[in-house]
Amino acid sequence: MTNEPIRFTDGAGYDRFMGVWSRLAGQEFLDWIVPNNGQRWLDVGCGNGAFTQLIAEQSEPHALVGIDPSEAQLAYARQHPPLQSVDFVNADAMALPFADDAFDLAVMPLVIFFVPEPAQGVSEMARVVAPGGTVAAYAWDMEGGGFPYESVNETLGAVGRAIPMPPSVGSSRLEALSDLWVTAGLFDIHTKVITVERTYTDFDDLWNTVLGGPSAGQALAVMSEEERTRFRELLQARLQPTGSGLISLTGRAHAIRGKVPSL
Repeated sequence: MTNEPIRFTDGAGYDRFMGVWSRLAGQEFLDWIVPNNGQRWLDVGCGNGAFTQLIAEQSEPHALVGIDPSEAQLAYARQHPPLQSVDFVNADAMALPFADDAFDLAVMPLVIFFVPEPAQGVSEMARVVAPGGTVAAYAWDMEGGGFPYESVNETLGAVGRAIPMPPSVGSSRLEALSDLWVTAGLFDIHTKVITVERTYTDFDDLWNTVLGGPSAGQALAVMSEEERTRFRELLQARLQPTGSGLISLTGRAHAIRGKVPSL
């Protein structure tokens, strides 16, 4: 593994790599937090707007704000017609530029392990949500093998290549999430495990998806052609031993929700 930061500079590539997964897990997550229509939403770490779009289309928000530190991701999100009414802001999850009690819900989809100080991020969400409001998140079970592209990362490790990793992978454990929510003063805390599956038409479909994504894509970009060919052969043998047919991957996410107490 490596401490090299994962760079999010390609909104379209990221959407193919992770946006589809975000919507798959996000749909179950959105149903689980049971929001009301007409609420004020904050999507923390909205990226290219994959989960934001689910909120916009299904929850009839009174107001919807998405924040992310990557301007490239936000630019991609702003181009989408379903997101024209969303206010996208370039901001840091650990220093939200909003007043106390400004929202009814704050969500953090697939982001908490990217926050250098997760406790500060959760505390900030709790601060900007009004009493009785909901603070919720879901994250891939990074330490338990729940990341959808775990097989890709393991194959990279097998060929001796460093894998860019988020700074706070431990925060995705259910017990760690629960501790963060308790520490932030939230109550009525519930957790859930979300398992989703995605099918690729063939190995080329998967390969091109991985090439366009962050993390593994960064590692592949610095390989020689010979190294990349060898890695591709190993990965294909692992995922598609027959050499043909569909490929299905599974992702497992941990979800949590809690409420802001009344004063």
